[in-house]
Order: sequence, then C-alpha cells, then structure tokens
Amino acid sequence: MIGVLRDVFDVFLAGEEFDSFAELTSGHINDTFLVTTKQQHKYVFQKINKGVFPDVPGLIGNKVNISNHLHHKLSNLTKKERQRRILTFLQTSGGESFYTDQNGDFWNVTIFIDESQTFETVTDPEVAYEGGKLFGEFIFLTTDFDSSKLVEVIPNFHNMYFRFDQFRESLQNASEERLGKAKSYIDRANELKKEMLILQDLKDSGQIRTRVTHNDTKISNALFDLEGKGLCVIDTDTIMPGIIHYDFGDAIRTICNTAAEDEKDLEKVEFNMDFYEAYTKGFLEKTGDAVSDLERKYFPLAAKTMIFIMALRFLTDYLNNDIYYKTSFPGHNLVRSANQFKLIQSFEEVMGRVS
Repeated sequence: MIGVLRDVFDVFLAGEEFDSFAELTSGHINDTFLVTTKQQHKYVFQKINKGVFPDVPGLIGNKVNISNHLHHKLSNLTKKERQRRILTFLQTSGGESFYTDQNGDFWNVTIFIDESQTFETVTDPEVAYEGGKLFGEFIFLTTDFDSSKLVEVIPNFHNMYFRFDQFRESLQNASEERLGKAKSYIDRANELKKEMLILQDLKDSGQIRTRVTHNDTKISNALFDLEGKGLCVIDTDTIMPGIIHYDFGDAIRTICNTAAEDEKDLEKVEFNMDFYEAYTKGFLEKTGDAVSDLERKYFPLAAKTMIFIMALRFLTDYLNNDIYYKTSFPGHNLVRSANQFKLIQSFEEVMGRVS
C-alpha cells in the first residue's frame, strides 16, 4: 500500500515530502488514510470503492462541485477558516480532482481538519442540536445549487417504489423457513405500505422540490470542534439529487435510537424524543426559509419513512439469504429489521403522546 500512496502523493503533492501514513478505519466502504508530510501538513487520501459506486468520476465531481460552491458561499471567511468548515479537495499536477492508479482505482485527496472530533452515537441533546445545525446549514447553503447538475451515484437509493419492488421479488424467492420466521414483519411492511409511499408520491409529482441532499446524515458524518460545536459536514460520497426529508429522516433514525441497530433485546429499543426535538430545533434554525411549509409539515413522516426503508431493506436481504449486508450470525438481518420496526412502534407511541 505504501507504494500506491506514494504514487498518489507525488501526483497531488509534488511540492512536499512524504513522511508517514495511518489508516483511518471509521468508514465501511472506502479505504481512507491520514498522510503527514515532512512539512507537518496533514491530508486525507481516499480510495473510492468502485464496486459500490458505478460512476466514481461522477461521484468525485459531485463532491468537488458542492465543496467549491460552499467555499464560494462562505467567502466572507478567511481561507484558513473555510478549510476548517468545508472539505477542501486538492487537484493533481494536471488539474484533475482524482487520480487513477495502476489497478484502476480512483483516489481523491482533501486537507485534514485538525483539532476536531466525531461522535459515533449521541448521548447528549446538545450534540443532536449541533448536528441539526450543521446539516441544516448544509441544506441552506446548497439550496441555490442546481441539483440536476449532480450525478445520481446510487440510482433509486431512497426510491420507495423500487424498494417495494425488491421486497416483492424477495417474497417470491424466499424459503418457507425464512418466510415463516419473518411473517410478522412482512405483514407489518405491507400494512405500512400506503403511508410509506406518501413522500415518494410528493417528490414524483413535484409538490416537494428536488434539491442537493447528503443522503448519509448519521451523526458520525458531522465533524465537531473540541468544544463540541458543529464544524464541518464530511463523507460526501452520497451527495446527489433528493428531497430534504431523506437527510432529516436519516439523521433522526440514527440519532434517536436508544440502542444499537442490531440490538436483539427489543426492550432496549426506544425513540428518544429529547434528541428529536434538539436536532429539529438546530436543523430549522439553520435551514430558515430554505424549507417550505409543506416540507416542514412532513418532517415527522420523514423520520418514520427513513426508519421504515431500512427495516424493509434489512427484511428484504434476510429473505434473499443475506446477499447485500454483511452478517455476523444467523438471522442477523432479521434482527436488524425487527429493531427498526420496534423503533417505528416507539416513534408512533411517542408522537401519539405529544400530538
């Protein structure tokens, strides 16, 4: 790996000297490395997983174009301040945003944001609030970017009709044993189908606008300073056209579950309303008039829908004999699906109490 990293280094950082590297293991898809130069500058080298993303140049183009847009929007800040608030992509000596190595793998390089931290889970409403502000600001600052200029890096990623088609096919191909074990969740998925198609229909009819969305708004993709204040939105591989509810709902799904995504003891799975309210407050403070009344009206449904889409995807993969998600034990995907369905139940109960 050191040889490849040096090749990438020479293309992006010809004026500096390579010193050391360390692998960053927080991501699950791409290979990421922290590289330090003899000049004591730090950079993040990332190899994009071309097996997951069919159009890597398009993906990198999305990231770079949005980052450039954000730099322009925050041009009132100093260059140093902007490089802490926004991912800054380097260009190769030939003026390209990526380098293709001898194996055909694609690399991009960003400036490392020092004196920062991430959170894998939320244990404090203040973190949820700061995360909401950070992702809300991302929506606000990109609201004037023409999303039609972005590549759809994962086609149909949040398309609910597509996910139900996959589910229907899995029902036709699943074993009797798995169908039996999953029956209660299959019934629940079918019961919720009409409600879970509402946002998709609003998007398809144009009643809710298509805009720039991040599409992976878990709290670990928010970078905080050492005092716990929101700093920078990171891991922008899945930027593409979408609706605001994708980003709001996915953040709520990951922030407000009181248990791990594959917790077997469903008694531990509850929806944390305090975190929901804190995140929503921060999100709305920063999105401001970039959010329409109609969009705001469907935020609660967005949370439920994004929980559901993961419940359905886990269930579909279980019925397909676990061909997509990595599993650690028999029935792992069914446990994950049960977990998300329990979170929906808790969400309904909590929302019922406050409505």
